Amino acid sequence: MEGTYQQTHLQESRNKNMQMLHNGQHGGEQVAFWGVNFPVDKAGSYGDIIMTQSPSSLSARPGETVSINCKASSTIYYSSYERLSWYQQKTGEAPKLLIYDASTLQTGISSRFSGSGSGLDYTLSISNVQPEDAGHYYCKQHYSIPLTQ
Repeated sequence: MEGTYQQTHLQESRNKNMQMLHNGQHGGEQVAFWGVNFPVDKAGSYGDIIMTQSPSSLSARPGETVSINCKASSTIYYSSYERLSWYQQKTGEAPKLLIYDASTLQTGISSRFSGSGSGLDYTLSISNVQPEDAGHYYCKQHYSIPLTQ
């Protein structure tokens, strides 16, 4: 991308984690890039967030509703969103994103899947369970590095 970009000193905004990364001119317009700066060079500087999921396994009959719980060891709320995603993984396949920001359904995913929760406690619910729903389900926080599940 053409344009003149001048790197500036990192300037903190009102949110302590959000910092200006670049500031400059592009196409005659003033532009700024903002991003989250995590101190990844200091292992554990935030402390790893531990995600605890329960139950470890469950079974259900077709048509039933099941719930899977996930508890974070510390907050994963940032910038008006709960930074938690739910994934489904079937044997031999890549994980599939079901829910992001704790309750937003990923495009193309059945509305039988829903997510809820806030603070430290989150839930994935599957209504009208079908045989094709069999698989591994896991939650993942994307609030801080390292990302944990």
